[in-house]
This record gives sequence, C-alpha cells and structure tokens, in this order.
Amino acid sequence: QVQLVESGGGLVQAGGSLRLSCAASGRAFSSYNMGWFRQAPGKEREFVAAFIRTGGNTYYADSVKGRFTISRDNAKNTGYLQMNSLKPEDTAVYYCAASGPTDTYYSSSTYYYWGQGTQVTVSS
Repeated sequence: QVQLVESGGGLVQAGGSLRLSCAASGRAFSSYNMGWFRQAPGKEREFVAAFIRTGGNTYYADSVKGRFTISRDNAKNTGYLQMNSLKPEDTAVYYCAASGPTDTYYSSSTYYYWGQGTQVTVSS
C-alpha cells in the first residue's frame, strides 16, 4: 500500500509555470505506475499524464502534450508534473495516483491509490 500527498499547486497567470509534487510513503513508489489526473468544476476527472514503471515510458493527454512533463525520482519516492505555458483551461484540482501494471494508464478506474489533490488556478 502507498499513501500519496500532492503539493505545489497555486495561482498563476496564463503563460506561467508550476511544478506539482507527489510524495509517496509506505511501499516504494517505484513499484507502481504513476498517473496525474485533473478535475475542473462541473466536469469529470480526466487523464493528464502517466509514467510507466517498466521502461519509464511517459504518456500525455493531447491537451497538455508539449507543455507538461511527468517525471519521478525513485530515490526521493516522489513524482512530479512540470507544467509550462499554462492556460486558463488548465484550472482544476490535480490528483496524483498509483497503479499496478496496466495498458489502460489513461483510465482513472485503473488506479488503486489517490492523493487528496492540489488546486491549480490559471488566470487570464
């Protein structure tokens, strides 16, 4: 079992950057795939990015590709989401999640463990 805590959210102007962190405790984070999801008010939770345990492959939603970068430091048991060129439509609560091996890394139902979320607000 692993516990996840996100941090790094905040208010930023359009075009700015933020780096979200996901600190894991319990079992080693390296044992899991890592995903980032977000949920805006009145909308369903959506996939943002995934980091695959085996091979370190990364995947992104089309809406963030080229602007966001997912990474993980296994020595620190921490994952990251670097967000650049932020847009108002990126405003949401961002969640970190962990799962076992899966091909459906884009599906929230795949993930066993979730953090509490961190708010990101991008002003225009």
